[in-house]
Amino acid sequence: MRGIFASCALSALLLAAAWADHHHEGHHHHEGHHEGHHHHVADASHSHDGELSCHKLSAPNADFAFALYKSLNANAAAGKNIFFSPLGISTALSMLSTGAAGETHSQLFSSLGYSAHTQEQVNEAYEHLFHMMGHSQADQKMDVGNGVAVRTGFNPLEKFLKDIKHYYSGEIFNVDFTKPAEAAAEINRFIATKTNNKIRDMVKDLDTEMAMVLINYVYFKGQWVKPFDGNHTQKADFNVDENTKVQVDMMMRTGRFDFYHDADNHTTVIMLPYKGNTSMMIVLPDAGKMTEVEGYINKDHIKHWHDSLFRSSVDLYMPKFSISTEASLDSTLKAMGITNAFGQTADFSGMSTEVKLKVSKVSHQAVLSVDETGTEAAAATTIEIMPMSMPEVLRLDRPFLTFILEHSTKSILFMGKINDPTAM
Repeated sequence: MRGIFASCALSALLLAAAWADHHHEGHHHHEGHHEGHHHHVADASHSHDGELSCHKLSAPNADFAFALYKSLNANAAAGKNIFFSPLGISTALSMLSTGAAGETHSQLFSSLGYSAHTQEQVNEAYEHLFHMMGHSQADQKMDVGNGVAVRTGFNPLEKFLKDIKHYYSGEIFNVDFTKPAEAAAEINRFIATKTNNKIRDMVKDLDTEMAMVLINYVYFKGQWVKPFDGNHTQKADFNVDENTKVQVDMMMRTGRFDFYHDADNHTTVIMLPYKGNTSMMIVLPDAGKMTEVEGYINKDHIKHWHDSLFRSSVDLYMPKFSISTEASLDSTLKAMGITNAFGQTADFSGMSTEVKLKVSKVSHQAVLSVDETGTEAAAATTIEIMPMSMPEVLRLDRPFLTFILEHSTKSILFMGKINDPTAM
């Protein structure tokens, strides 16, 4: 029986909030009930354009994704894989901004590209986005969600917790940060459960002063619409750079794919659809052109490529791989203009009016595996009738960019650069 090639991608993000000032520690018995002045109108009437309310996040989130990529790439060691969930990071920062005010809030919104919108509009757009993504098809597993680990004895404002639950489907649980090892184990269990045990020991050291940890996770497992036949997979060289070759398991499939060679931009693009609403777009820069492509690429190129694809016969050679990346995003976010949140001037009065809070660290972990899992469904192989023309040949045997796109919400779920498929 043939193996079916499936792909699994996931990420987890942690945002840790600590006391901004230790002298307030005695005041955290705040019950958080006097929030009458917030006049929160819970009229989540999805306006008649509600169908598309999540699309207003699409452009700013894509811009944020490329800004983040450029910053991560500038700080990455040569030859390192880059992989992250732009949607996951934007979601976590939007949850954070729900509890922010003043300049702290403006910096978050400005960096996220949301300045034209109110927090209420952004919250409703995310609520709608999670609703759209919640319709998991049988063939793909998609899980985007959030959690908040709150210090036992610390009571964030009721409105903040309500908004996180209502708009971000956040699960809120108490942990005792005075016992850091137990607290870390509890948060790690939550993340492991949500990511199918793929991300297990994300939290290693927790400060006993911690007030709250915001968690975002994105889990995606999809099956190719056009699986590869495991019998055709062979060992092949992958050129990490001019001087470094590694050996990979190279999958091969001849088929009709949406394909585009963009001579002006020195790239070849192919779209590999998953069953459901999701596809992987692979962008292979011409030899020696990766740095140039990384320099100019933005959401307009993704749109241009998406619109220029045409169905072609292609011999596709693609490596099987499984990579995992971890990043601390503190310096990246500061460089993107989110500075107040981390300092003594942080204003999170939307989370607590009694205790001054600041963000102590933001960490993100993502895993991508493109592999064969021996599933019965694979036995049903489709036979494609090929036109009599010489197929294009696309050999992914040097570093390439990859994007996992969710079409119904126009979201970039994951993106990255595969420099070395053999590096874990």
